[in-house]
Amino acid sequence: MTTFESRNPAHPSSIVGTFAVADAAAVDDAVRRATGAQRAWAQVPVPARAEIIGSIGDVLASRKADLARLVTLEAGKILVEAGGDVQEAVDMAGFIAGQGRAAWGTTHPCEMPNKFGFTTRHPVGVVGMITPWNFPVAIPSWKIFPALLAGNGVVIKPSELAPACCDAFVEACVAAGVPADLVNVVHGFGDVGAAITTHPGVRAISFTGSVPTGRRVAAAAMEVGPKLVSLELGGKNAAIVMDDADLDLVVEGALFGAFGTSGQRCTSTSRLVVHRAVADELVERITARATALRVGDPMDATTDVGPVITAESAARIHGMVERAIDEGNTLVMGGHAVEPSECEGGSFYTPTLLRGAHRDSYIARNEVFGPVLAVLEVESFDDAIETVNDCEYGLSSAIYTHDVNLAMQAVHRLDTGIVYVNAPTIGAEIHLPFGGNKHTGNGYREAGTRGLEQFSETKSVYIDYSGRLQKAQIDNREALS
Repeated sequence: MTTFESRNPAHPSSIVGTFAVADAAAVDDAVRRATGAQRAWAQVPVPARAEIIGSIGDVLASRKADLARLVTLEAGKILVEAGGDVQEAVDMAGFIAGQGRAAWGTTHPCEMPNKFGFTTRHPVGVVGMITPWNFPVAIPSWKIFPALLAGNGVVIKPSELAPACCDAFVEACVAAGVPADLVNVVHGFGDVGAAITTHPGVRAISFTGSVPTGRRVAAAAMEVGPKLVSLELGGKNAAIVMDDADLDLVVEGALFGAFGTSGQRCTSTSRLVVHRAVADELVERITARATALRVGDPMDATTDVGPVITAESAARIHGMVERAIDEGNTLVMGGHAVEPSECEGGSFYTPTLLRGAHRDSYIARNEVFGPVLAVLEVESFDDAIETVNDCEYGLSSAIYTHDVNLAMQAVHRLDTGIVYVNAPTIGAEIHLPFGGNKHTGNGYREAGTRGLEQFSETKSVYIDYSGRLQKAQIDNREALS
Protein backbone atom coordinates (compact mmCIF):
# COMPACT_ATOMS: atom_id res chain seq x y z
CA MET A 1 0.00 0.00 0.00
CA THR A 2 1.35 3.39 -1.03
CA THR A 3 1.21 6.10 1.63
CA PHE A 4 2.10 9.76 1.98
CA GLU A 5 2.75 12.04 4.92
CA SER A 6 1.10 15.30 5.86
CA ARG A 7 3.62 17.63 7.47
CA ASN A 8 3.40 20.81 9.51
CA PRO A 9 4.54 23.67 7.20
CA ALA A 10 5.96 25.58 10.17
CA HIS A 11 7.86 22.50 11.40
CA PRO A 12 8.37 20.20 8.39
CA SER A 13 10.01 17.52 10.51
CA SER A 14 6.71 17.13 12.37
CA ILE A 15 4.35 14.62 10.74
CA VAL A 16 0.66 15.36 11.21
CA GLY A 17 -0.41 12.00 9.82
CA THR A 18 0.23 9.23 7.32
CA PHE A 19 -2.42 8.43 4.72
CA ALA A 20 -3.06 5.68 2.21
CA VAL A 21 -3.14 6.66 -1.44
CA ALA A 22 -6.38 5.51 -3.01
CA ASP A 23 -6.16 3.44 -6.18
CA ALA A 24 -8.84 3.03 -8.84
CA ALA A 25 -10.43 0.17 -6.89
CA ALA A 26 -10.68 2.31 -3.76
CA VAL A 27 -12.33 5.13 -5.70
CA ASP A 28 -14.75 2.67 -7.28
CA ASP A 29 -15.61 1.26 -3.86
CA ALA A 30 -16.21 4.75 -2.46
CA VAL A 31 -18.56 5.57 -5.32
CA ARG A 32 -20.38 2.25 -4.86
CA ARG A 33 -20.90 2.87 -1.15
CA ALA A 34 -22.02 6.46 -1.72
CA THR A 35 -24.47 5.28 -4.37
CA GLY A 36 -26.02 2.72 -2.06
CA ALA A 37 -26.34 5.13 0.85
CA GLN A 38 -27.69 7.90 -1.37
CA ARG A 39 -30.74 5.91 -2.42
CA ALA A 40 -31.93 5.72 1.18
CA TRP A 41 -30.85 9.27 2.02
CA ALA A 42 -32.86 10.72 -0.87
CA GLN A 43 -36.01 9.29 0.72
CA VAL A 44 -35.40 11.14 3.98
CA PRO A 45 -37.60 14.28 4.13
CA VAL A 46 -35.62 17.44 3.45
CA PRO A 47 -36.37 18.97 6.90
CA ALA A 48 -35.06 15.79 8.54
CA ARG A 49 -31.87 16.00 6.48
CA ALA A 50 -31.57 19.61 7.58
CA GLU A 51 -31.83 18.67 11.24
CA ILE A 52 -28.85 16.35 10.89
CA ILE A 53 -26.85 19.07 9.15
CA GLY A 54 -27.71 21.41 12.02
CA SER A 55 -26.41 18.75 14.40
CA ILE A 56 -23.12 18.69 12.49
CA GLY A 57 -22.75 22.37 13.33
CA ASP A 58 -23.23 21.54 17.00
CA VAL A 59 -20.55 18.84 16.85
CA LEU A 60 -18.13 21.15 15.04
CA ALA A 61 -18.74 23.89 17.61
CA SER A 62 -18.03 21.48 20.45
CA ARG A 63 -14.77 20.45 18.78
CA LYS A 64 -13.79 23.91 17.57
CA ALA A 65 -10.63 24.32 19.68
CA ASP A 66 -9.22 20.94 18.64
CA LEU A 67 -10.15 21.42 15.00
CA ALA A 68 -8.61 24.90 14.93
CA ARG A 69 -5.39 23.50 16.34
CA LEU A 70 -5.39 20.83 13.63
CA VAL A 71 -5.90 23.48 10.93
CA THR A 72 -2.93 25.39 12.32
CA LEU A 73 -0.77 22.28 12.44
CA GLU A 74 -1.61 21.14 8.93
CA ALA A 75 -2.37 24.30 6.94
CA GLY A 76 -0.19 26.75 8.86
CA LYS A 77 -2.89 29.31 9.66
CA ILE A 78 -2.39 31.36 12.79
CA LEU A 79 -4.72 30.19 15.53
CA VAL A 80 -7.25 33.00 15.29
CA GLU A 81 -7.66 32.44 11.54
CA ALA A 82 -7.87 28.67 12.04
CA GLY A 83 -10.70 29.26 14.49
CA GLY A 84 -12.42 31.35 11.83
CA ASP A 85 -12.06 28.51 9.35
CA VAL A 86 -13.92 26.17 11.70
CA GLN A 87 -16.50 28.81 12.64
CA GLU A 88 -17.33 29.29 8.98
CA ALA A 89 -18.29 25.62 8.81
CA VAL A 90 -20.41 25.99 11.94
CA ASP A 91 -22.18 28.97 10.40
CA MET A 92 -22.66 27.14 7.11
CA ALA A 93 -24.30 24.24 8.94
CA GLY A 94 -26.78 26.62 10.53
CA PHE A 95 -27.56 28.36 7.26
CA ILE A 96 -28.01 25.17 5.24
CA ALA A 97 -30.11 23.64 8.01
CA GLY A 98 -32.42 26.64 7.71
CA GLN A 99 -32.78 26.01 3.99
CA GLY A 100 -34.37 22.68 4.81
CA ARG A 101 -37.63 24.47 5.50
CA ALA A 102 -37.27 27.16 2.83
CA ALA A 103 -38.79 27.24 -0.63
CA TRP A 104 -37.66 24.34 -2.76
CA GLY A 105 -39.04 25.72 -5.99
CA THR A 106 -41.47 28.20 -7.54
CA THR A 107 -45.09 28.17 -8.67
CA HIS A 108 -46.23 29.48 -12.06
CA PRO A 109 -49.52 30.28 -13.79
CA CYS A 110 -50.20 28.07 -16.80
CA GLU A 111 -51.58 28.97 -20.20
CA MET A 112 -54.47 26.54 -19.96
CA PRO A 113 -57.43 26.57 -17.56
CA ASN A 114 -57.48 24.00 -14.77
CA LYS A 115 -53.74 23.49 -14.98
CA PHE A 116 -51.00 24.21 -12.46
CA GLY A 117 -47.22 24.44 -12.84
CA PHE A 118 -44.39 24.42 -10.34
CA THR A 119 -40.70 23.60 -10.05
CA THR A 120 -38.90 21.47 -7.53
CA ARG A 121 -35.36 20.20 -7.07
CA HIS A 122 -34.05 16.69 -6.92
CA PRO A 123 -30.61 15.21 -6.20
CA VAL A 124 -28.09 14.42 -8.90
CA GLY A 125 -26.92 11.23 -7.16
CA VAL A 126 -23.24 11.05 -6.21
CA VAL A 127 -21.15 14.22 -6.19
CA GLY A 128 -17.37 14.16 -6.53
CA MET A 129 -15.51 16.92 -4.69
CA ILE A 130 -11.90 18.06 -4.95
CA THR A 131 -10.95 20.61 -2.31
CA PRO A 132 -7.84 22.71 -1.54
CA TRP A 133 -5.72 22.96 1.59
CA ASN A 134 -6.12 26.65 2.42
CA PHE A 135 -9.62 26.37 3.95
CA PRO A 136 -9.52 22.70 4.93
CA VAL A 137 -12.69 22.77 7.06
CA ALA A 138 -14.70 25.67 5.63
CA ILE A 139 -14.58 24.70 1.95
CA PRO A 140 -15.68 21.09 2.53
CA SER A 141 -18.62 22.53 4.47
CA TRP A 142 -19.54 24.80 1.55
CA LYS A 143 -19.79 21.74 -0.66
CA ILE A 144 -20.85 18.83 1.55
CA PHE A 145 -23.68 20.52 3.47
CA PRO A 146 -25.72 21.68 0.45
CA ALA A 147 -24.98 18.41 -1.34
CA LEU A 148 -26.38 16.46 1.61
CA LEU A 149 -29.41 18.71 1.94
CA ALA A 150 -30.15 18.14 -1.73
CA GLY A 151 -30.15 14.37 -1.12
CA ASN A 152 -26.80 13.35 -2.61
CA GLY A 153 -23.98 11.01 -1.70
CA VAL A 154 -20.42 12.36 -1.63
CA VAL A 155 -16.93 11.22 -2.58
CA ILE A 156 -14.36 13.85 -1.62
CA LYS A 157 -10.63 14.07 -2.28
CA PRO A 158 -9.05 16.75 -0.11
CA SER A 159 -5.68 18.26 -0.90
CA GLU A 160 -2.79 16.00 -0.05
CA LEU A 161 -1.50 18.95 1.99
CA ALA A 162 -4.46 18.91 4.41
CA PRO A 163 -5.90 15.38 4.57
CA ALA A 164 -6.23 15.19 8.36
CA CYS A 165 -8.54 18.20 8.48
CA CYS A 166 -10.94 16.63 6.00
CA ASP A 167 -10.95 13.36 7.91
CA ALA A 168 -11.77 15.22 11.12
CA PHE A 169 -14.57 17.14 9.38
CA VAL A 170 -16.18 13.97 8.03
CA GLU A 171 -15.83 12.30 11.43
CA ALA A 172 -17.90 15.17 12.84
CA CYS A 173 -20.53 14.57 10.15
CA VAL A 174 -20.82 10.90 11.08
CA ALA A 175 -20.91 11.72 14.79
CA ALA A 176 -23.89 14.00 14.10
CA GLY A 177 -25.88 11.26 12.40
CA VAL A 178 -24.84 11.27 8.73
CA PRO A 179 -24.84 7.67 7.47
CA ALA A 180 -21.25 6.42 7.41
CA ASP A 181 -21.26 5.41 3.73
CA LEU A 182 -22.89 8.63 2.54
CA VAL A 183 -19.72 10.76 2.69
CA ASN A 184 -16.55 8.99 1.58
CA VAL A 185 -13.01 10.37 1.73
CA VAL A 186 -10.30 9.17 -0.64
CA HIS A 187 -6.76 10.49 -0.35
CA GLY A 188 -4.04 10.95 -2.89
CA PHE A 189 -2.85 13.13 -5.71
CA GLY A 190 -4.00 14.23 -9.16
CA ASP A 191 -4.64 10.73 -10.45
CA VAL A 192 -7.14 10.13 -7.62
CA GLY A 193 -8.95 13.34 -8.51
CA ALA A 194 -8.99 12.23 -12.15
CA ALA A 195 -10.47 8.88 -11.18
CA ILE A 196 -13.31 10.62 -9.36
CA THR A 197 -13.87 13.07 -12.20
CA THR A 198 -14.16 10.38 -14.86
CA HIS A 199 -16.05 7.78 -12.83
CA PRO A 200 -19.34 6.94 -14.55
CA GLY A 201 -21.13 6.75 -11.20
CA VAL A 202 -20.31 10.36 -10.33
CA ARG A 203 -22.92 12.73 -11.73
CA ALA A 204 -21.48 16.06 -10.61
CA ILE A 205 -18.03 17.46 -9.87
CA SER A 206 -17.28 20.38 -7.56
CA PHE A 207 -13.70 21.62 -7.78
CA THR A 208 -11.82 24.41 -6.03
CA GLY A 209 -8.25 25.05 -7.13
CA SER A 210 -6.09 26.51 -9.86
CA VAL A 211 -7.22 27.55 -13.33
CA PRO A 212 -5.06 24.99 -15.23
CA THR A 213 -6.25 22.10 -13.06
CA GLY A 214 -9.84 23.29 -13.26
CA ARG A 215 -9.71 23.26 -17.04
CA ARG A 216 -8.41 19.69 -17.02
CA VAL A 217 -11.12 18.64 -14.58
CA ALA A 218 -13.87 20.15 -16.73
CA ALA A 219 -12.53 18.61 -19.94
CA ALA A 220 -12.10 15.15 -18.38
CA ALA A 221 -15.58 15.22 -16.85
CA MET A 222 -17.25 16.00 -20.14
CA GLU A 223 -15.31 13.37 -22.07
CA VAL A 224 -17.05 10.55 -20.19
CA GLY A 225 -20.56 11.96 -20.44
CA PRO A 226 -22.48 15.05 -19.39
CA LYS A 227 -21.87 15.97 -15.75
CA LEU A 228 -22.60 19.04 -13.69
CA VAL A 229 -19.19 20.67 -13.21
CA SER A 230 -18.73 23.64 -10.89
CA LEU A 231 -15.35 25.36 -10.79
CA GLU A 232 -14.05 27.85 -8.24
CA LEU A 233 -10.64 28.91 -9.50
CA GLY A 234 -8.11 31.69 -8.98
CA GLY A 235 -8.24 35.38 -8.22
CA LYS A 236 -6.16 38.50 -8.74
CA ASN A 237 -8.11 40.74 -6.46
CA ALA A 238 -7.72 44.49 -6.42
CA ALA A 239 -8.71 47.29 -4.07
CA ILE A 240 -9.18 50.78 -5.51
CA VAL A 241 -8.11 53.66 -3.27
CA MET A 242 -9.51 57.03 -4.29
CA ASP A 243 -7.98 60.34 -3.20
CA ASP A 244 -10.77 60.93 -0.64
CA ALA A 245 -10.37 57.53 1.04
CA ASP A 246 -9.88 57.05 4.77
CA LEU A 247 -6.24 55.97 4.64
CA ASP A 248 -6.28 54.58 8.17
CA LEU A 249 -9.04 52.21 7.06
CA VAL A 250 -7.19 51.38 3.85
CA VAL A 251 -4.04 50.44 5.76
CA GLU A 252 -5.96 48.12 8.08
CA GLY A 253 -7.70 46.53 5.11
CA ALA A 254 -4.48 46.14 3.12
CA LEU A 255 -2.67 44.45 6.01
CA PHE A 256 -5.51 41.98 6.55
CA GLY A 257 -6.33 41.52 2.88
CA ALA A 258 -2.80 41.08 1.56
CA PHE A 259 -0.90 39.48 4.43
CA GLY A 260 -3.59 37.66 6.41
CA THR A 261 -3.36 33.88 5.92
CA SER A 262 0.07 34.67 4.42
CA GLY A 263 -1.75 35.83 1.29
CA GLN A 264 -2.98 32.30 0.66
CA ARG A 265 -6.66 33.02 0.04
CA CYS A 266 -8.30 33.09 -3.35
CA THR A 267 -9.72 36.46 -2.22
CA SER A 268 -6.45 37.93 -0.92
CA THR A 269 -5.81 41.54 -1.92
CA SER A 270 -3.04 41.25 -4.47
CA ARG A 271 -3.32 44.61 -6.23
CA LEU A 272 -3.74 48.04 -4.68
CA VAL A 273 -4.93 50.45 -7.38
CA VAL A 274 -4.20 53.84 -5.84
CA HIS A 275 -4.97 57.37 -6.94
CA ARG A 276 -1.61 59.02 -7.52
CA ALA A 277 -2.46 61.91 -5.19
CA VAL A 278 -2.35 59.64 -2.11
CA ALA A 279 0.06 56.93 -3.28
CA ASP A 280 3.18 58.22 -1.49
CA GLU A 281 1.46 58.62 1.86
CA LEU A 282 -0.33 55.29 1.61
CA VAL A 283 2.80 53.33 0.71
CA GLU A 284 4.61 54.94 3.62
CA ARG A 285 1.84 54.04 6.06
CA ILE A 286 1.52 50.45 4.88
CA THR A 287 5.27 49.97 5.05
CA ALA A 288 5.46 51.27 8.61
CA ARG A 289 2.75 48.88 9.76
CA ALA A 290 3.72 45.85 7.69
CA THR A 291 7.36 45.85 8.77
CA ALA A 292 6.13 45.46 12.34
CA LEU A 293 4.16 42.30 11.58
CA ARG A 294 5.56 39.28 13.37
CA VAL A 295 6.37 36.32 11.14
CA GLY A 296 6.60 33.11 13.10
CA ASP A 297 5.07 29.96 14.55
CA PRO A 298 1.31 30.04 13.91
CA MET A 299 0.72 28.34 17.26
CA ASP A 300 2.10 31.44 19.01
CA ALA A 301 -0.72 33.87 19.75
CA THR A 302 1.62 36.82 19.06
CA THR A 303 2.29 35.73 15.47
CA ASP A 304 0.72 37.83 12.71
CA VAL A 305 1.92 35.94 9.63
CA GLY A 306 2.44 32.19 9.54
CA PRO A 307 4.15 29.99 6.97
CA VAL A 308 3.33 29.46 3.34
CA ILE A 309 2.28 25.91 2.70
CA THR A 310 5.51 24.43 1.27
CA ALA A 311 9.10 25.31 0.46
CA GLU A 312 8.15 25.03 -3.21
CA SER A 313 5.50 27.71 -2.67
CA ALA A 314 8.03 30.02 -1.04
CA ALA A 315 10.39 29.53 -3.99
CA ARG A 316 7.62 30.20 -6.50
CA ILE A 317 6.57 33.37 -4.67
CA HIS A 318 10.16 34.60 -4.57
CA GLY A 319 10.54 33.94 -8.29
CA MET A 320 7.53 36.14 -9.02
CA VAL A 321 8.93 38.93 -6.83
CA GLU A 322 12.30 38.73 -8.58
CA ARG A 323 10.60 38.90 -11.96
CA ALA A 324 8.65 41.96 -10.85
CA ILE A 325 11.88 43.67 -9.82
CA ASP A 326 13.51 42.72 -13.13
CA GLU A 327 10.55 44.31 -14.92
CA GLY A 328 11.13 47.62 -13.13
CA ASN A 329 9.03 47.39 -10.00
CA THR A 330 10.51 48.87 -6.85
CA LEU A 331 10.81 46.58 -3.85
CA VAL A 332 9.55 48.73 -0.98
CA MET A 333 9.80 46.07 1.71
CA GLY A 334 10.17 42.33 2.19
CA GLY A 335 11.00 40.26 -0.85
CA HIS A 336 12.71 37.28 0.73
CA ALA A 337 12.10 34.00 2.48
CA VAL A 338 12.78 33.84 6.20
CA GLU A 339 13.20 31.08 8.76
CA PRO A 340 12.09 32.09 12.26
CA SER A 341 14.37 30.73 14.96
CA GLU A 342 11.55 28.71 16.51
CA CYS A 343 10.58 27.07 13.18
CA GLU A 344 13.61 25.24 11.83
CA GLY A 345 13.11 24.34 8.19
CA GLY A 346 9.76 26.12 8.02
CA SER A 347 8.51 27.76 4.84
CA PHE A 348 7.98 31.46 5.47
CA TYR A 349 7.96 34.52 3.23
CA THR A 350 8.09 38.08 4.49
CA PRO A 351 5.21 40.46 3.81
CA THR A 352 6.25 42.14 0.58
CA LEU A 353 5.27 45.46 -1.00
CA LEU A 354 6.06 46.32 -4.60
CA ARG A 355 5.52 49.65 -6.30
CA GLY A 356 5.58 50.69 -9.93
CA ALA A 357 3.51 47.96 -11.53
CA HIS A 358 1.21 48.75 -14.43
CA ARG A 359 -1.74 46.77 -15.67
CA ASP A 360 0.38 44.73 -18.13
CA SER A 361 3.01 43.77 -15.55
CA TYR A 362 3.35 40.05 -14.87
CA ILE A 363 2.93 40.68 -11.13
CA ALA A 364 -0.31 42.57 -11.83
CA ARG A 365 -1.89 39.83 -13.93
CA ASN A 366 -0.89 36.56 -12.27
CA GLU A 367 -1.97 35.06 -8.97
CA VAL A 368 0.84 35.02 -6.39
CA PHE A 369 -0.90 33.15 -3.58
CA GLY A 370 1.51 34.58 -1.07
CA PRO A 371 2.00 37.71 1.07
CA VAL A 372 2.80 40.06 -1.81
CA LEU A 373 1.00 43.33 -2.55
CA ALA A 374 1.61 45.26 -5.78
CA VAL A 375 0.77 48.99 -5.90
CA LEU A 376 -0.49 50.36 -9.22
CA GLU A 377 -0.92 54.14 -9.49
CA VAL A 378 -3.76 55.68 -11.49
CA GLU A 379 -4.88 59.19 -12.37
CA SER A 380 -8.65 58.86 -12.17
CA PHE A 381 -11.63 56.75 -11.19
CA ASP A 382 -12.17 55.58 -14.77
CA ASP A 383 -8.52 54.58 -15.02
CA ALA A 384 -8.87 52.62 -11.79
CA ILE A 385 -11.94 50.71 -12.99
CA GLU A 386 -10.29 49.86 -16.30
CA THR A 387 -7.12 48.73 -14.52
CA VAL A 388 -9.00 46.39 -12.20
CA ASN A 389 -11.07 44.91 -15.03
CA ASP A 390 -8.08 44.42 -17.33
CA CYS A 391 -7.35 41.00 -15.89
CA GLU A 392 -8.44 37.45 -16.70
CA TYR A 393 -9.65 36.88 -13.15
CA GLY A 394 -12.85 38.26 -11.67
CA LEU A 395 -13.36 37.04 -8.12
CA SER A 396 -13.28 39.95 -5.66
CA SER A 397 -12.66 43.68 -5.77
CA ALA A 398 -13.00 46.67 -3.46
CA ILE A 399 -13.15 50.44 -3.50
CA TYR A 400 -12.30 52.89 -0.73
CA THR A 401 -14.04 56.26 -1.09
CA HIS A 402 -16.39 58.61 0.76
CA ASP A 403 -18.16 59.46 -2.51
CA VAL A 404 -21.35 57.38 -2.63
CA ASN A 405 -21.75 58.10 -6.33
CA LEU A 406 -18.34 56.64 -7.15
CA ALA A 407 -18.95 53.71 -4.84
CA MET A 408 -22.20 52.81 -6.59
CA GLN A 409 -20.64 53.27 -10.03
CA ALA A 410 -17.87 50.90 -8.99
CA VAL A 411 -20.40 48.32 -7.80
CA HIS A 412 -21.94 48.29 -11.27
CA ARG A 413 -18.75 48.56 -13.34
CA LEU A 414 -16.30 46.24 -11.58
CA ASP A 415 -16.33 42.90 -13.38
CA THR A 416 -16.02 40.66 -10.33
CA GLY A 417 -18.39 38.30 -8.58
CA ILE A 418 -17.85 40.08 -5.25
CA VAL A 419 -17.46 43.81 -4.59
CA TYR A 420 -16.64 45.45 -1.26
CA VAL A 421 -17.03 49.14 -0.43
CA ASN A 422 -14.64 50.50 2.21
CA ALA A 423 -13.48 46.99 3.13
CA PRO A 424 -10.79 44.61 1.84
CA THR A 425 -11.41 41.96 -0.79
CA ILE A 426 -11.79 39.17 1.77
CA GLY A 427 -14.43 38.44 4.37
CA ALA A 428 -17.25 36.68 2.52
CA GLU A 429 -20.35 35.78 4.54
CA ILE A 430 -21.93 32.38 4.05
CA HIS A 431 -25.49 33.59 3.32
CA LEU A 432 -24.35 35.45 0.17
CA PRO A 433 -23.30 33.69 -3.05
CA PHE A 434 -19.53 33.23 -3.41
CA GLY A 435 -17.80 32.99 -6.77
CA GLY A 436 -16.32 34.95 -9.63
CA ASN A 437 -16.46 35.89 -13.28
CA LYS A 438 -14.22 35.30 -16.27
CA HIS A 439 -11.46 32.72 -15.60
CA THR A 440 -12.29 32.58 -11.91
CA GLY A 441 -15.14 30.12 -12.42
CA ASN A 442 -17.79 28.76 -14.73
CA GLY A 443 -20.84 30.56 -13.42
CA TYR A 444 -21.86 28.50 -10.41
CA ARG A 445 -21.83 30.08 -6.97
CA GLU A 446 -21.13 28.50 -3.61
CA ALA A 447 -22.82 29.44 -0.34
CA GLY A 448 -26.04 31.41 -0.10
CA THR A 449 -29.26 30.02 -1.50
CA ARG A 450 -27.56 29.52 -4.86
CA GLY A 451 -25.18 27.02 -3.30
CA LEU A 452 -27.74 24.27 -3.87
CA GLU A 453 -27.74 24.75 -7.64
CA GLN A 454 -24.56 22.80 -8.32
CA PHE A 455 -25.81 19.83 -6.29
CA SER A 456 -29.39 19.49 -7.55
CA GLU A 457 -31.36 19.60 -10.75
CA THR A 458 -34.53 21.54 -11.44
CA LYS A 459 -37.67 19.61 -12.30
CA SER A 460 -40.68 21.31 -13.88
CA VAL A 461 -44.04 19.78 -12.98
CA TYR A 462 -47.39 20.31 -14.74
CA ILE A 463 -50.66 19.17 -13.17
CA ASP A 464 -53.66 19.19 -15.48
CA TYR A 465 -56.97 18.74 -13.67
CA SER A 466 -59.23 19.70 -16.58
CA GLY A 467 -60.16 16.10 -17.40
CA ARG A 468 -59.37 16.55 -21.11
CA LEU A 469 -56.36 16.76 -23.40
CA GLN A 470 -55.02 20.31 -23.56
CA LYS A 471 -52.26 21.08 -26.03
CA ALA A 472 -50.84 24.31 -24.63
CA GLN A 473 -49.77 26.64 -27.44
CA ILE A 474 -51.69 24.66 -30.04
CA ASP A 475 -55.19 25.22 -28.67
CA ASN A 476 -54.91 27.63 -25.78
CA ARG A 477 -56.65 30.44 -27.62
CA GLU A 478 -59.61 28.23 -28.42
CA ALA A 479 -59.78 26.96 -24.87
CA LEU A 480 -59.96 30.50 -23.55
CA SER A 481 -62.60 31.72 -26.03
